[in-house]
Amino acid sequence: MAKRDYYDVLGIARGADADEIKKAYRKKAKELHPDRNADNPDAEAQFKEANEAYEVLKDADKKAAYDRFGHAAFEGGMGGGGGGPRGGMGGGQADFASAFSDVFDDLFGDFMGGGRGGARQRAARGSDLRYNLRVTLEEAYNGLQKTISVPTSVQCGACDGTGAEGGAEPTTCPTCSGMGKVRAQQGFFTVERTCPTCSGLGQIIKNPCNACGGQGRVEKDRALSVNIPAGVETGTRIRLAGEGEAGMRGGPTGDLYIFIEVAQHELFERDGVNLFCRVPVSMTTAALGGDIEVPTIDGGRSRVKIPQGSQTGRQMRLRGKGMPALRGGGTGDMFIELAVETPVNLTSKQKDLLREFEKLSEDNNPESKSFFSSVKSFWDGMKG
Repeated sequence: MAKRDYYDVLGIARGADADEIKKAYRKKAKELHPDRNADNPDAEAQFKEANEAYEVLKDADKKAAYDRFGHAAFEGGMGGGGGGPRGGMGGGQADFASAFSDVFDDLFGDFMGGGRGGARQRAARGSDLRYNLRVTLEEAYNGLQKTISVPTSVQCGACDGTGAEGGAEPTTCPTCSGMGKVRAQQGFFTVERTCPTCSGLGQIIKNPCNACGGQGRVEKDRALSVNIPAGVETGTRIRLAGEGEAGMRGGPTGDLYIFIEVAQHELFERDGVNLFCRVPVSMTTAALGGDIEVPTIDGGRSRVKIPQGSQTGRQMRLRGKGMPALRGGGTGDMFIELAVETPVNLTSKQKDLLREFEKLSEDNNPESKSFFSSVKSFWDGMKG
């Protein structure tokens, strides 16, 4: 059976340029791949035919020979002895590997640091760092400027971050030619691995710096002044761009992330921008009413009026006495929760007075009266 014209196989005109040829092959490779055509027995043969066509047309010399002589350019020695689409390691298998490798470059080159011609001579970026900072509730309320000490890697001053003695420039890695990766043929596929000589950097240093051992950075504790805004809470993250670990051999510096933890307070409990304070009041104050003073987070005091007959759990709001919202947006409120306190260690006289009070208080405990009335109804229903 006569071979089909390579241009017809890829569905392109004879004057197609390299980009059009590659685009047409990519489309055909996707359409005809055997894994996607399990029900089509001809798909594998057509797939190999497309690979063979692309192997010739992608090469400028082979394409010129094919345009002049057709398929005869690669038959009977005209193509230069095994240089055609069937020459080399097992014929079509090598052609497929080479063609597929080109398409792989085209599809994934941007993510792998560039295509075949793109060197990976790009220094590695430094790592981001995390610093956990614990602050008090008062500091979270007011905001503060704090100096912290961060153990990190900084640019080596002896070699100016190049990693080479005397600040000399690194040279291109001879193993990978600056690609940072090497290729190995495995059957139909070309496998890429990180270059073992340069560890993927694409460059090597012949005379490493004695101070940093060729890393271009050294370990050092850095003192940083950090501005903590008012309103921060546990989990707030502050990013300091460029304050992280120095990059390898002059690479860009990472970032520093400060994670805030607000310590628990002995008086106040926080819920977002609101504060809660549990305040004990005497039994007589709760019964008769009165005024009490409560602390506020700003260090001040507020006078609160206790209504007569207040019960444990009753809440009163102090507007604007809570926490400020982060980066503006108003201030929360403070809620006072009463805890009526039962007296202890009573004297004989106090006990006698309370017993006398109890005799006179049958109608002064509405909640107890309602509860025991419900209990009596419950028991009567159980008897019935």
